[in-house]
Amino acid sequence: MQKLPLFINSVISLIFLLLYQTSVFAQNSVTKILILGDSLSAAHNITMDQSWPSLFRHNIGVRFPQTRVINASISGETTFGGVSRLTNLLMQHQPSHLIIELGGNDGLQGLNFKQTTANLNRMLIMANADNIATMMIGVRMPPNLGTAYNQRFQTIYESVASQNTVYYLPKFLEGVAASDPTLMQSDGIHPTALAQPILAKKVYIAFLEMHSIYSESQ
Repeated sequence: MQKLPLFINSVISLIFLLLYQTSVFAQNSVTKILILGDSLSAAHNITMDQSWPSLFRHNIGVRFPQTRVINASISGETTFGGVSRLTNLLMQHQPSHLIIELGGNDGLQGLNFKQTTANLNRMLIMANADNIATMMIGVRMPPNLGTAYNQRFQTIYESVASQNTVYYLPKFLEGVAASDPTLMQSDGIHPTALAQPILAKKVYIAFLEMHSIYSESQ
């Protein structure tokens, strides 16, 4: 077999190297958004395509076509479960952004507020250590648990937001819960499919603002 001249071999090697580096750069430059939530983000009693994470994935994909959205939400998840799963999720997906929507089940189960606060802090510390831009979504308790309990519960998110580098989106269900009966399921906790575009738009607008803030700080 005739050998190629050394010059041609060098050119071919250079081309393969450039193609490889371009491929690696493209892969690493793809924004990955990891959503870690509970049933509010896990399509409770609706189809996954109707859920706000799926609608958010579409919305963000129009603006940033290379973006991937990974929804790791589980119905019934608590902040303790989020802490337990986050290390492996970060290793597996290596996201550039993390959206945490947790705490509601802690409140419904009457778990210790200090522990919920510590768990949320822990997740944000883990993400910030990996230079991951984070958003924390605050939720509210059902009205039947009382105004005082709900106000105390809200201070969890306010405290965590004040102690960490995080974009805080408060009162996720404002404008949905107690606003229109068609927007909430019969349990009074979970939004219907009709409410999902509203929630997706909230997160989308918040994400664009967060992205702008983090980009300016780099």
